Amino acid sequence: MAVLAGAFGLAGMASLRADPAPAAKPDAEALAAMASSLKWQTGTITLKDGLATINLTDDFRFLGNADARKVLHDIWGNPDDPDILGMIFPKDRGPLDDNTWAVTVNYEDGGYMKDDDADKIDYTDMLKKMQQEASDTNPEREKEGYPSIELVGWAAQPHYDKATHKLYWAKELHFGDSPEHTLNYDIRILGRHGWLVLSAIAVMNQLPEIDGKVPGILSMVDFQPGNTYADFDPKVDKIAEYGLATLIAGGALAGAAKLGLLGGLWKFILVGGAAAWKFILAGAVAVGAAVKKFWGKVTGKDGRDS
Repeated sequence: MAVLAGAFGLAGMASLRADPAPAAKPDAEALAAMASSLKWQTGTITLKDGLATINLTDDFRFLGNADARKVLHDIWGNPDDPDILGMIFPKDRGPLDDNTWAVTVNYEDGGYMKDDDADKIDYTDMLKKMQQEASDTNPEREKEGYPSIELVGWAAQPHYDKATHKLYWAKELHFGDSPEHTLNYDIRILGRHGWLVLSAIAVMNQLPEIDGKVPGILSMVDFQPGNTYADFDPKVDKIAEYGLATLIAGGALAGAAKLGLLGGLWKFILVGGAAAWKFILAGAVAVGAAVKKFWGKVTGKDGRDS
C-alpha cells in the first residue's frame, strides 16, 4: 500500500533501510502447500488486545498476523511486515486465485486526528499536486532501474463520514509499460490514539466489486469502548500534528515528512494478480528503494538510520 515521493514513497520508508532482495519464487507445489496451511478465521476478530474488533459477515474470512505475513511475504513475494494485524479476504477467494483480492489491516498510533478540515479539502487540487509529484520523481526511480509510476486519478474520490469518523478513497495507478492498471483502495478509521489502516490489494477491473463491498467492510470494523474517537481526552491524549488532507496525500503536501508521516500509511504497493506473480512487479521494494535518496534529503537521514 503506492508511489509518489510522499504518498507513494511511504512504502518501506519508515525505517529508511534498504529492503532485502526478494527470495526465489517457490514452485507451484510449495505455494499450494503454504496456501493450504493457512488458518482461516470467521466471526468476531479481536485486534491488539481489545483495541478494535472486526465482526466478519458471512462474505468474508480473516487471517491473523502470522498467516497474513505468510501470504504477503512467502506467497506473494513482498517485504515482510511484522506489524500487520491481519488480512480480510472474500470467503470464496484464496491467495492463489486469479481473481483474488484482499484487505490488509494495520494500526498507526499517530494520535487523535482532528477532522475539522474535512469540509475544506480541495480534492481536485490535491490530485494535481500528487500527480505532479509522481511525475517529478519518476526520473529518480528510472535511474535506479525501476518502472515509472503514473497516478492516473481518483478511482474513488475521498469521502469522510463525520458521524463514524471513517474515511475512504481509491487511486488508479499505472506502473511502467504494464498493460494493467493497479487499484489502491484505502480506508482509515479514526480512533482515540490513532487510526486503523485498511488497504485493498487489487487491480482496476475489480473496482466495481470492491466498491460494492466497502460499505460492508466499513461496518464490520470499529474501535472498542475506551479507544473510540469519542473517548478522546484532551487532558492526557496526544493530538496528531496533521489532518485528513495530509493523511490522504501523504508527503505530497508540504511538510508531511517533517510531521513524522513516515510511519507506514502505505506499507505495500502491490500490483496485479497473485497467480501471475504481478504482486512482485514494482511493489514496495521497488518504490521504497527508488525514493530513499529523495527522502534522505528531506528528512536529513541517509538511509542508515533506523
